[in-house]
Amino acid sequence: MVSFLLAVIYLSFISLGLPDSLLGAAWPTVYKELDVPMSWSGIVFMIISVGTVISSLQSDRLTRKLGAGMVTALSVLTTAVALFGFSISHSFLLLCIWAVPYGLGAGSVDAALNNYVALHYASRHMSWLHCMWGVGTTAGPLILSRALAGGQSWNMGYRYISFMQIALTLVIFLSLPLWKKRSGGEEDGTPAGKPLSLKQIISLAGAKEIMLCFFCYCGLEGTVGLWASSYLVKIRDTDSITAARFAGLFFIGITAGRAVSGFATLKFSDKQMVRIGQGIIALGILLLLLPAGKAPALIGLVTVGVGCAPIYPSVIHSTPDHFGAENSQAVIGVQMASAYIGTTLMPPLLGFIGSHIGLWFFPVFLLLLLVLMAVMHELLCKRTDV
Repeated sequence: MVSFLLAVIYLSFISLGLPDSLLGAAWPTVYKELDVPMSWSGIVFMIISVGTVISSLQSDRLTRKLGAGMVTALSVLTTAVALFGFSISHSFLLLCIWAVPYGLGAGSVDAALNNYVALHYASRHMSWLHCMWGVGTTAGPLILSRALAGGQSWNMGYRYISFMQIALTLVIFLSLPLWKKRSGGEEDGTPAGKPLSLKQIISLAGAKEIMLCFFCYCGLEGTVGLWASSYLVKIRDTDSITAARFAGLFFIGITAGRAVSGFATLKFSDKQMVRIGQGIIALGILLLLLPAGKAPALIGLVTVGVGCAPIYPSVIHSTPDHFGAENSQAVIGVQMASAYIGTTLMPPLLGFIGSHIGLWFFPVFLLLLLVLMAVMHELLCKRTDV
């Protein structure tokens, strides 16, 4: 039965990834049908991001009250309803309205699942679970493209994924008894007690450091995802097809790297895995900085993806060690919020800088984020004695 619960959690991580890449994949079709500017996708994205940040910050309160299993079930259901709303929307205003529950559903489930796995499963499962998230982000656009290739509208792509989320919701509800009494007398993996306020969380030793660490990591990942292809075309004289292919390989590098990282955690600690990942990212950025044509830059981009692989799951998994099981849900909720803020703010910041001084600054920007991330992680370990 425990194996069944783990299978449900794996499916839940795939479910988390399914809609994450859907908006970007669908938007070239959506904005033409709705007759709105292409840039308006940023409005929908911002609404989703704000909702995700809000629900992440409330995850401690919700999880203590309802339990991790129930929060997961209700959050997936909320996301499923929002995706169905997208599938019946034929105006930009409706997309904005349905983006609200979309974001609110995503944040709580992300924080609740990550904390539950950090408390109850080995580090290798955290890496493999986030690998499953990568599978979901890859599968979402494939499902959409299959619908479009079959002569259906973009709405049907959203509807198919909505139905998948609804089916998963039923499975999670059926599995709720398995989430309870996992260890230490905790109900549903959640310690008793009052939820921490944001002020109390930030006052914990190491909280500011882990927030900045997560902000920088997700800012780096989001910046690469948005600007790598443009950098290769404009600065490294790469054709657009090759640039797009290697930009995709960046995400494949993260997904495959997390599959390998799961085995590496059998030998290395979470702290060591983070340091290894940061070292590989540094090597990738060095290749991007080399004035030696496009080949080193292409290899460097994939190398950065591989380096990113172990950092997110390893930092999450180490949170109970740094802050204690009684505080980990609250801290992970704040980490998730910091992650989404970093993903939202850093890519546009590089775009603003690049428009003034040029996209040659792309690898320098990544290097600055990496250095700050590494410093914050080392300070975190020092302040929490882990």
